Formats: sequence, C-alpha cells, structure tokens
Amino acid sequence: MKTLLSGGTVLSMDPAVGDLARGDVLIENGRIVDVAAHLHAPDDAERIDATDRIVMPGFVDNHRHTWQTAFRGVGADWTFDQWAQAMHRTVKPHYTPEDVHAATLLGRLEALHSGITTLLDWYHVAQGPDHEDAAVDALHEAPARSVFCLGAGWATPASVTSGIRRVRSRLDDSGLVTMAWGLRGADDTGLDTLADELRTADELGLRTSLHTGGDQRPVDTLRRHGLLRDTTTFVHGNGIGDDELRMLADAGSSLSVSPDVELKMGFGAPLTGRALAAGLRPTLSIDVVPSVGGDMFSTMRTAFSAQRGLDGGLRARDLLHFATIDAARSCGLQARTGSITPGKDADLILLRTDDLTVFPVTDPAGTVVSAGHPGLVDTVLAAGRIVKRDGALVGVDVEPLKRRLLASRDRIAAAAGVPLDGTWRP
Repeated sequence: MKTLLSGGTVLSMDPAVGDLARGDVLIENGRIVDVAAHLHAPDDAERIDATDRIVMPGFVDNHRHTWQTAFRGVGADWTFDQWAQAMHRTVKPHYTPEDVHAATLLGRLEALHSGITTLLDWYHVAQGPDHEDAAVDALHEAPARSVFCLGAGWATPASVTSGIRRVRSRLDDSGLVTMAWGLRGADDTGLDTLADELRTADELGLRTSLHTGGDQRPVDTLRRHGLLRDTTTFVHGNGIGDDELRMLADAGSSLSVSPDVELKMGFGAPLTGRALAAGLRPTLSIDVVPSVGGDMFSTMRTAFSAQRGLDGGLRARDLLHFATIDAARSCGLQARTGSITPGKDADLILLRTDDLTVFPVTDPAGTVVSAGHPGLVDTVLAAGRIVKRDGALVGVDVEPLKRRLLASRDRIAAAAGVPLDGTWRP
C-alpha cells in the first residue's frame, strides 16, 4: 500500500509545497504522505521511476455530458440550436439504460485516459430511474473520482426532488463517486421552484451546478432573491455583466468555462479574463464531445489563446490552476484532490517529457499548457491506485466496451432516422 514516485519534475499546485525540478512523492494507503527533493523509499514500497516525467495533480473537469459520447465528432459544425435539436430532441428519446451505461463508462474512461482524474458528469438524459442507475453504475465501474450531477433534462417542468432524494440515498460523500444537483434554472421552472430546489440541496448537503448566460441579468436576479450560494457552479455565463461576476465572487460561487464550445457555438468570448478581474477564479470544462475534443490539454490551450488574443492576459500557470485546484474547489473536493499536498488523496498524473512533441522541456508549466496532449499521459493514479501505466489503462478490456458503444450509436441513429456519414445537419 506504499508507492514512491521517484525523480520526476513536480508541479504541485500547492504554494506551500512549490515545484521541484527533481522530486519524490510518497504515497501510503492512497494518500500523499510526503513530497521532497529526495525521500527514502520504504522497503515495502513500490518504486515508480518518474525520470523524464512531469508529476502533477490529475485534471478536474467540472462539467461534461458523458451520455453523448457515442456521437463524438458529429456536431463539429453545429450551432448551439442544432446541437440542442440533435441531442435533446432527436436522439435522446431513443436512449435505453444500456445506452446510457455504455456512453457514460466509455466517456469516463476516455477522460481518465487523458489525465482527468476527477470528472463532474452533468447528466440530463432524464428518462427515469433505470437510466439514472445505469449512469451511476457506469461511474462506479470506472476506477476514478466522479461526481454524478443529476440534472432534469431540457426544460422539464415536473418536480425532480423525489429522484434527487432517491439517488442521494445511493451516494454518500465518502467514496470515489459522489453527487451534485444539476439545476434547471429560473427560466425553466420559475424562481419559486428554484428556491425550493436550492433549499432541498442545502438539506441534502449537495452542491449545485447551473447553466447560465445571456443578457437578461440572471445573476443579479438570483442575488436580489437571495439565491446565490457558495455551493453553486455557474456554467458558461457568457453575456453576463462584470458586476454580475463580482456578485458571484462576493457570494463565493464558482464559474465553469467551456472555451471550445463557447467559441464554436457562438456563446461569446470565454469569461476567464473578466472573471479574474472581478475576483472570481474560473475553472475549465469540456462540455460535449459531439462538438469538441475530450481532453483538458486542448481546453486549456483554447482558453489561453483566446484570452491572450483579447488582452494579452493570463499566464500558463493560471490555466494549470484553473484545471486542477480551482476546479476541485468548485466541486467541494479541494481537501481531497487538486494539488500534490500531504494528506490529500493521490490523484496524480505522470506526463512524458522525452516525447519528441515536447522535448526538450525547459519550462514544464508552459510546455503542458502550450504543447501538451493526451499522448503524454504515461501513468495515472486515482486515490493512490495505478489505473494507467506505460500509456495503457490497467485492468480494463477496452475492445468489448468499444463494440458496445458502436452498437449503441448505430441503434440510436437508426431509431432516430439520422445519418452517420457526415451529412447530418439538424
């Protein structure tokens, strides 16, 4: 139960620990117990040679809809309205629990493979308890930390509290799979319902996540009605005012930016720079893989380039914080993950520095943000367990899962009457 990562370049994301050009990380019973330039390896420890590797916290994606994994890439050219028509109104009605399970499991494994050790799965297939249970079961099968964020679908008017309570009875806060509530928002349900749901979330000890944006001053409306929480993450937010960003900062709320989707689908410029100016630490998320790539490297790079193009702001180190400790905080998991800190769970990734696409690595943080890619992810640990080694997932037979996902995609597409030859335009 002891592991020593030896001789790596350590990017800790913890100011008290700092960075180490050459460092060791000792793990015992799934937790980090020490970080130093040189550590003695206990006799019973497994030693992992981290030479030519960057050792850093695993990435945290705090907003992704994994149920759409089977339709990867089909929406590369879609607007937001086309995506909503395709995914929510065309294919979603044909999803069975088995389809949800296959997409969720493969989506979570894909994220893990690319170094995302914590994922908030924003579920809004919303077809009943069997579908919800299938998603939860899939997240349990993936050997990683996940937050099942149970949403209510697309403008579903009915009460969802009983479903939230049912799933909450399955998931406590001690395991690798925990729970959050994906709120529908006042536009869909009215302020009274939103207030009731926030009270229930407080009662159940659940953090909440809410898609928002536009020019109707949604944050100010929530503030005036006492509905801003330090336990809520606002997703996207494009179009809200600078003063509303300050309201979120004052309330202790979080902001999740999905830069690739926001730019591609016409939401507007990502809010990374404006959020920082307002005193709000932004975080990063992937959102939907029918339209964008599923790895955090490309997400960081898009956010970085977009903001630098606007005002020359941000530094590479900022992006690493957004994608690790800041995002962990948004999930209420900052005491467990997000940095290489003694006492925290060992959710860590080892990135190759001898790969020709990044060699020679002179500035580790700058290299990860400007040139990193999933092919560099050599080793992944989740709560101290090695779940990827030498570039391959451990203990996962991927091929049968891939066949399941293909069969699921083909069945749904046939039932929905949509082509899979690149010509689908909702």
